[in-house]
Amino acid sequence: MRGAPTILHLDMDAFYASAEQAAKPSLRGKPVVVGGIGPRGVVATASYEARVFGIRSAMATAQARRLCPNAAYLTPRFTLYREVSEVVMGLLGALSPLVEPLSLDEAFVDLEAGGVEPTAAAVRAVGERLRRDIRAATGLSGSVGLAASKMLAKIASEEAKPDGLLLIEPGTEMGLLSPMSVRVIPGVGPATAETLRRAGITTVAETAEAGEAELVRLLGKAHGAGLYALATGHDDRPVVAERDAKSVSVEDTFEEDLTDRTRVQLEISRLADRCVQRLRAAGRSGRTVVIKVRSYDFSTLTRSETLRGPTDDPAVVREAAARLIEGVDTTTGVRLLGVGVSGLADYTQEDLFAQAASEAAAAAQAVDAGGAAAAEAGRGSGTEPGEAAGAAERPRRWLPGLDVCHAEYGAGWVQGSGVGRVTVRFETPWSEPGRVRTFAVDDPALEPAEPLPLVRTALPGAAPDGTGGAPATPEPPGPASPKSGAAA
Repeated sequence: MRGAPTILHLDMDAFYASAEQAAKPSLRGKPVVVGGIGPRGVVATASYEARVFGIRSAMATAQARRLCPNAAYLTPRFTLYREVSEVVMGLLGALSPLVEPLSLDEAFVDLEAGGVEPTAAAVRAVGERLRRDIRAATGLSGSVGLAASKMLAKIASEEAKPDGLLLIEPGTEMGLLSPMSVRVIPGVGPATAETLRRAGITTVAETAEAGEAELVRLLGKAHGAGLYALATGHDDRPVVAERDAKSVSVEDTFEEDLTDRTRVQLEISRLADRCVQRLRAAGRSGRTVVIKVRSYDFSTLTRSETLRGPTDDPAVVREAAARLIEGVDTTTGVRLLGVGVSGLADYTQEDLFAQAASEAAAAAQAVDAGGAAAAEAGRGSGTEPGEAAGAAERPRRWLPGLDVCHAEYGAGWVQGSGVGRVTVRFETPWSEPGRVRTFAVDDPALEPAEPLPLVRTALPGAAPDGTGGAPATPEPPGPASPKSGAAA
């Protein structure tokens, strides 16, 4: 444990939903749910206005709709979220060379490594400045926790939500931790919590009082000893700047169970190609191919095959995945399929896979032969390489929340679609709530578009405050005033 609260934990507030509210003026101050919008979708993030109704992450979207049918249910726009994340991570990198990202919207920062004076006043000033800088650069809010360890800093940021800052002074940790649920301790999931509950342990104080020996008896030596140390406030884990990925994977959940064997094989092939694209984008290769199959009854199984060396050859990964799916009975119905590659390396051993060259042509012919069937069956995800020919004949899918541009009305986003029509609200992050218009789904004037930035920078020649150009920042997302609620 450090003697000063020099570890910072940043957690953006309801990140995906807040980004959508910032991008869509008509949704500010209203319940917004981001995630899968189909009958089998899952909530990724809910705005604080939606959480009032009991909606939470990982909840089935169908259940969320029952709880709050009037919320805006939107498809995720990861392009936008990644752009915002890069800005936020850049601000964190300016504070210290030791930044440990946990996800797009969450990271630890070692302020001591950045030269910040190890006093409560100095680190608090850094945290407050960071929150202001994030608001100015993205229009979004983040909560900051400051403490002498990673566990306490994360707990502090959670307690500070939304849009707050909490600093835990060294020596006061147990007063804060003791009454909390044991679930706040890293590594305590539902199974561990249930084991402890059966032993009469439900809070951090009760965990500490149980003693190391009892926890080791209940959970095993490594887990029990580690849990006791954390429960007594001892956490010496360092902030690690580089977190090496252990695997790369992709998966899709289907709106209807797949029972056709050919369709399953085509989906596995498509997922293998997507997985390799991510693998190559990361500059990695891997030697173990893994498939994931979730049945209609939610039972899930995985199968893996270890190759003779690392590869990033799509043909090799496709073939391995195809062999694995051959050994799985999918006749009862498949709800989800996934393909992953683990055992990552920074090099390949293509000479070990000479057989791929001769078999690639046969695999390509099989994919081409099934292309028409795949196009007719349709999918819930975007178009992949190799699907271009089929995509030209398929009608475009206008998913709620996605960006569009109309030749006459400009930028907007999809509110909904059905029975051959698509409804679009025309507004931008820096405009008033916009007008709603409806078009035919095949209207040639309507095209998909890239997300607009949440903050519009001043135009060349404009004054520093944006005079003479666009405003430097938009109004923070919040409840709409009567004026802003009127249609433009």
